[in-house]
Amino acid sequence: MEFSCMDFKVGKCQGQKLVDGETMPLVLQPPEADKADIDSLLLALKTNRDWFEQLIIKNSAVLLRGFDVKNAQEFNDIVEAFGWDDIRYVGPAPRTHVYGRVWTANEGPLSEFIYYHHEMVLITESPKTLLLYCEVPPPEGGETPFVPSFRVTERMLKEFPEAVEEMDAKGLQYSFTALSKNDTSSMRGRGWEDAFGTSDRAEAKRRAKALGMDLEWEPNGAVKTVLGPRALTRVFEGRKGRRMWFNTVVGMHGKELSSARMADGTEIPEKVVKRCEEIIEEESIEFKWEKGDVLFFDNMALLHGRRPSLPPRRVLVATCK
Repeated sequence: MEFSCMDFKVGKCQGQKLVDGETMPLVLQPPEADKADIDSLLLALKTNRDWFEQLIIKNSAVLLRGFDVKNAQEFNDIVEAFGWDDIRYVGPAPRTHVYGRVWTANEGPLSEFIYYHHEMVLITESPKTLLLYCEVPPPEGGETPFVPSFRVTERMLKEFPEAVEEMDAKGLQYSFTALSKNDTSSMRGRGWEDAFGTSDRAEAKRRAKALGMDLEWEPNGAVKTVLGPRALTRVFEGRKGRRMWFNTVVGMHGKELSSARMADGTEIPEKVVKRCEEIIEEESIEFKWEKGDVLFFDNMALLHGRRPSLPPRRVLVATCK
């Protein structure tokens, strides 16, 4: 799809990469200085909605830069402009509701690296689009690196074809232990009561089952969630038949509170996990946040994470079906 829209002009940012002929992220700026206000942006997005949605799928990451997006309310207006359905976040990250469909991103310590993942990859229904808004850019670090998922699959198939096909054929099983209450000192500190929206164990179990999880209660009030089988790779419509690395093996394998293995109980070889971690980092793309940036991710196509950061940093998020 050729770029052709009078309501935006193409810009550049440090860290951009060309991946299989696609610029990531594609930077869109106001066409003129007097078109940088929020009302002009909202009109441009509504007028060019279909075109913009195709652009997200084509380039996987689209960055709106140079527009005067002041706060969470205006970011919410951008989210609402597309008419996309909301999808409630389910996962271990501690988050706080801000306004409308807008939440804080992971509130875990800024000193920690949040590992690459597709948003809600373990849940039976994942968001198609992830939107991020930079309200306060960090003075140092704090980038949101992302990785074209199909590139990981391509490289893993070249180096470990038998292991990849075995994991894909058998499926994956994950486990994760969550405390009952939130612990914001951990990037995975969201308690199960907050995650499932109830303190009733029977109701939590019912809601977990609807999301494709089984729960095992611990003596201290924590709960072990067991998920599986889950796919290793997936192919999504409209994305050139690319086989996405749609899993969180590296992020959960062999950790203190989590595990990842094949669904039949077979352990995943450590050398496979280690090399996959290296490949993901080698394929990563990142840029420095600027105040007012709005970033659109195709969650079906990209893994993303968070670099350690000096405070303050405030990036808000919305997830859409």
